[in-house]
Amino acid sequence: ATRYWLRHCNSGARHSKAATMAMEARCRAGDEKADRWRSLGIVWRNVILMALLHIGAAYSILVIPRAKPLTWVWSYVCFIVTALGVTAGAHRLWSHRSYRAKLPLRVFLAAANSMAFQNDIYEWARDHRVHHKFSETDADPHNATRGFFFAHIGWLFVRKHRDVIEKGKKLDVTDLLADPVVQFQRRYYKTSVLIMCFLVPTVVPWYFWGETLWNSYFLASILRYTVSLNVTWLVNSAAHMYGNRPYDQNISPRENRWVTFGAIGEGFHNFHHTFPFDYSTSEFGLRFNPTTCFIDLMCWMGLASNRKKASVEIIQSRKLRTGDGSYGAVNSTQHKEA
Repeated sequence: ATRYWLRHCNSGARHSKAATMAMEARCRAGDEKADRWRSLGIVWRNVILMALLHIGAAYSILVIPRAKPLTWVWSYVCFIVTALGVTAGAHRLWSHRSYRAKLPLRVFLAAANSMAFQNDIYEWARDHRVHHKFSETDADPHNATRGFFFAHIGWLFVRKHRDVIEKGKKLDVTDLLADPVVQFQRRYYKTSVLIMCFLVPTVVPWYFWGETLWNSYFLASILRYTVSLNVTWLVNSAAHMYGNRPYDQNISPRENRWVTFGAIGEGFHNFHHTFPFDYSTSEFGLRFNPTTCFIDLMCWMGLASNRKKASVEIIQSRKLRTGDGSYGAVNSTQHKEA
């Protein structure tokens, strides 16, 4: 329509040359904007499904008063299991190999990861390794330099940047390919998600204490799933933008206490990106870190071993060398001297 108007106005003397040039510039800007949107490769299926999911979660809040107290407890238990499938499983075990787990524990964490429904372990771990190796670049799946919305959920609304795909192909993932639990979960992922993420959380309250299927579905499945997604996404968004950087002020990840609380110990993000091999993702051990408590319990039970930990000397040295001096054993005089 703009081009037709330009052709029409060019034939008429009543329109000034300046007006014509202005319209041409507007037309070019419109074409560039359209090209940018096309280049994003929006995945409308994901946009629609996530919109419906969050609408369902908003409705679930209205269901809470009508549900039985045991259903509230069960929903929270499912949330913790879901979170452990990501934090203790896909993240600390399979992405970073920060500790070793025996077969029964790996099976449990794989099932819990299917309850989380955040891609199978292989894809989650591979993309997370890319995220660490190429953090805040186009090869980072949820590059925080593209804004809070993109880092939080927007990266799921568009197709992966070609750099993410190319860099991911070059990573060594032989350990994931050699793990039969990881490969089994990948092969039967859709079935395991249907059972663990939706069927089990819904049926248990109905079968054991007579909750309605409607209430148990919206609370233990939809609301629990939506909350677990968003607390995980906050590690990618909020923990890369808001907080202090006591270990390395030259990188984007921050220490964020609110994310730590919601993501059961994953908010010590400046520490984690500085010492990614540390199984605790924090120098504070069990404090504010339920995932670390879980791994330590598994070690006590003989189901886990070989926990990797950054030494106190290495941590303090790094604080002095690259930290912002915000907390720890480093005072301002030491920081300035360093």
